[in-house]
Amino acid sequence: MKTEAYFLTGLGKSSESFELRTYELEAPGSDEVIVEAEAFGLNYADVVMRKGLYREAPDIPYVPGYEVVGKVVSCGSNVDDSLIGQRVAAFCRFGGYSRHVTTFSYAVVPVENEPAEELLALCTQAVTAYYMAEYLTPIHPIDTVLIHAAAGGVGTILIQLAKNKGATVIAKVGGKEKEEVVKSLGADHVVNYRTEDYAEQVRSIIGQDRIDVSFNPAAGSTYKKDMSLLGSGGRLVLFGASELGDAKWGIFSKLNFIRKMGLLIPVALMMRSKNILGVNMLKIADNRPEVMKQCLRDVIQLYNNGKLKPQIGGRYSHQDMYKAHDLLESGKSTGKITVFWDNAEA
Repeated sequence: MKTEAYFLTGLGKSSESFELRTYELEAPGSDEVIVEAEAFGLNYADVVMRKGLYREAPDIPYVPGYEVVGKVVSCGSNVDDSLIGQRVAAFCRFGGYSRHVTTFSYAVVPVENEPAEELLALCTQAVTAYYMAEYLTPIHPIDTVLIHAAAGGVGTILIQLAKNKGATVIAKVGGKEKEEVVKSLGADHVVNYRTEDYAEQVRSIIGQDRIDVSFNPAAGSTYKKDMSLLGSGGRLVLFGASELGDAKWGIFSKLNFIRKMGLLIPVALMMRSKNILGVNMLKIADNRPEVMKQCLRDVIQLYNNGKLKPQIGGRYSHQDMYKAHDLLESGKSTGKITVFWDNAEA
């Protein structure tokens, strides 16, 4: 079948890196389905891909995107065809910026009439938050939790998950308007890294105590600061390298990024009883797809029970996809940015 998609054809500015192309979509494999998408979501990894810094990305040209909401229109031979016609939220391993997306049947979850932008926030970003905070290293009521990029898609979900557990939340943001967003979600304390060093602000909050968990998508210079804030049994969860996103000097920027993080000596972690956990959800999707699907089912249930409220950062028609990318890259967005194929929906 013929369809169309936004292909990443070059690296650099969003307006120069994408091209809307018509292409031929093959029939689904035996365990696959084809979803006709209403909308797709943006994730910061998409910006990293556009800058050529995402090592898992395919060779250019390719279609980025990890998630869509839409209707199943075709099933492979091993898939129950009762799925056809059902509205679903779906993961995909790239390919999400397309009107029709092929993915495995285990990567789709039937949904009802919930807004597409809220469902998309529950896919990659909420599943990432849930995997970290509920599956990998569960949060406890006695914990003090530091959340970086707290007004973003993952951060806003992490705040809610932590407060659902009764933990104390310190939300790190980069703007006055973002302070209000995280406060409205229940953050106990807010630190603005643009006004003064965030580690010093955290120390003034916790005094002689230490934090128990840091959820950190930045890495780089923030790594050592977070390690200094962790107490015994503390967990530093690294799930991105956004600090590298501003790299301007190629390999020299990458080497400086590594230098800032320093040398890790495992025995030192043991002696100090500190923990570093690395999260790459693409690897989880590749090797533990059943975990991804269960996490998505769980976050949708929390959403339906009123325990999670996705934050919406912007709704764009596909013709304005470049503007959506620029907003995400700017660091000024809060919550989920969604791109709709139907202009009437945006």
